[in-house]
Amino acid sequence: MESHPSFPVLSPFIARYPRASSSLFQAYNDIVYAQQWNDVEVVDVPSCLRGAIKGKKRGTQETLYVVPCSLSETVSFAWLQDAFKELFQKESVEPDASGTTTIPSIYLAITSQDASIVYYKLSQGIVKPAV
Repeated sequence: MESHPSFPVLSPFIARYPRASSSLFQAYNDIVYAQQWNDVEVVDVPSCLRGAIKGKKRGTQETLYVVPCSLSETVSFAWLQDAFKELFQKESVEPDASGTTTIPSIYLAITSQDASIVYYKLSQGIVKPAV
């Protein structure tokens, strides 16, 4: 792992949160190298004992957050609420210039030992899906 090109970026989080390190490593590399997101950085989410990934999908300007976890972990509603609080503490939910309000959401990147990743988009409250 130390010889991988992403290790210098991830090493502070791998050292700080060793139990979540493999999920972070797998999700980060998928986002950077396979999906080729832009402006990718790792942000600290200490209440969830892990780093999260912040970036923009290729061809978009919307900043998205990905919180990696393992398939074998137990994720509670309190844990998810903590993630939302930490990731969106500085962002307000105000209408933009067109009058559209963006509901904060995170992507939960669930990783498994066979290198599969499933992404679930989670929003706070009840949110009507786009039609």
